[in-house]
Parts: sequence; structure tokens; C-alpha cells
Amino acid sequence: MIAELFAILFLLLCVYAAARDIETLTISNGLNAIIAFLFVPAVIISAPGWDVAGAHLLAGVIAFVVSVLLFTFGVFGGGDAKMIPGVMLWLGPEAAMPFVTAMAVVGGLLAATVIVARKLVPADAAPGFARGTMQHGAGVPYGVAIAGGAFYAIPFSPLLSGLGA
Repeated sequence: MIAELFAILFLLLCVYAAARDIETLTISNGLNAIIAFLFVPAVIISAPGWDVAGAHLLAGVIAFVVSVLLFTFGVFGGGDAKMIPGVMLWLGPEAAMPFVTAMAVVGGLLAATVIVARKLVPADAAPGFARGTMQHGAGVPYGVAIAGGAFYAIPFSPLLSGLGA
């Protein structure tokens, strides 16, 4: 039961990060740290074994290296580059490809939607929480795509698949 509460908390934090990203086009370091560090007690409580815990840690480290490289080349913002490894800690290697695939699809749809919305809706007419996103030249709130990828990949993760998603 406690492991499920940690998993639900993880998903709620992903949703919160996506919402904050829409509003401010940033994902705070503190929020990313909470997502990453909550993995530790969750994996201890769920006790999946050293092999599973180690594989999840390795997936997080690999995601961190790739995200830093993508940030360096301007593909991701800093908050996105820090959120992805935190999410990968929770998802693990079995869910990596479904996560990346879903994140890319949601990200592409999100970018297209934002581009069209910016052309059709003046930024001043957008709801208050989305005004920053609607500014011409602003980035795309990729935290939405990261959260979408995380939700999609839940069934592939040995740590999170018990949610029945």
C-alpha cells in the first residue's frame, strides 16, 4: 500500500511539473530533486531486489548523460533535462523505449498545437496560466510531454506496473 502511495505521488509530481511548465516555462530544481529523491524510499519500501533497483539507477544515470548532452545542444531546457533522469529512475530500463517514444509523440503534438495556437490566439487572450507559453518566441512546455511519456510507460515499469494502469 505504501509503495502505491509513492507511485501515485510520483505521478502527481509529474502532473504538477507539467502544469508549472505550462505556466512558467520552467521546472524547478527543487521539484526535479523531489521526483528523483523520492525514488530512494520507494524502491526501499517496494524491495524489488538489487538487480531491479540497480537497473533503475543505471537507467537514470544514462538518461542524465543523454539529457545533459541534449541540453548542451539546445534540444531541451535545463528543467526538462533534469526531469527526464528523475522520471527514468522510476520507470527503469524496461520502460525506457515506451517512455521515449511516447514523450516524442506527445512532444511533437504539443509543439504543433502550440505553434497553431500562437498563430490563432493572441497571447493576451490566452488564459492566465498559459500566457507565457503563448508568447511568440517562447519555448514549448516539454514537461507536458515528459509527464505524458511517464503515464504511458507505467505498464512497462516493474516498479510502477502494480498501479494497474
